[in-house]
Amino acid sequence: MPEMSANIVVVEDEQQIRRFVKTVLEKAGFAVFEAATGQQGLVEIGTRQPDVVIVDLGLPDLDGTELIRQVRGWSAVPIIILSARSQESEKVCGLDAGADDYLTKPFGAPELLARIRAHLRRRAFTQDDGSSSCEFGDIRVDLAKRSVSRAGQQIHLTQTEYRLLAMLVRNAGRVVTQRQLLLEVWGPAFVESGHYLRVYMGHLRQKLERDPAQPRYLLTETGVGYRLLTA
Repeated sequence: MPEMSANIVVVEDEQQIRRFVKTVLEKAGFAVFEAATGQQGLVEIGTRQPDVVIVDLGLPDLDGTELIRQVRGWSAVPIIILSARSQESEKVCGLDAGADDYLTKPFGAPELLARIRAHLRRRAFTQDDGSSSCEFGDIRVDLAKRSVSRAGQQIHLTQTEYRLLAMLVRNAGRVVTQRQLLLEVWGPAFVESGHYLRVYMGHLRQKLERDPAQPRYLLTETGVGYRLLTA
């Protein structure tokens, strides 16, 4: 039975992998459009107006990172990188270019589908008419009211803690790089000050997680950044 109805563009030059991804996605009920090169991918993304884009970084005519930058010039569509490049620097580069997530080859079909569902939920949330609340566990965040509560009881956050949490809430389910968080919360002068981020993430976990030492919602993506899980 189909999981969700959505259009997905897959930009992948390896035919075997492209066919595998197409089969998995179509079995899950998605409509899939393929592209074997970066330029074909740009055309498909522009004409199909997809709900999710999956892109390989090692394309024959255009580096996937450059494709992502071009798409980000005119679209906010969720982009998932699917690549054999496993170095942290490659992940950070792709995410900083505008991708929302990163899967390293080889990958499993269940994880790919789970990532897609998460980004579709996030997109539906951000497109909701005026909704600005988020819940995970017994925590509720209301960005419109600037309030954070657990089971109805208010939780006090400092201004910096709140700005950090709000950034993660607005990008729920998505990997947010350390650089993006430092730039948004502390400003351009602090983009190399990763220790600030570690300290304040520790504060948030102490206040919001049942077991701060084994967080369930405020997750670290080692060497890359952080992700807020809401389910």
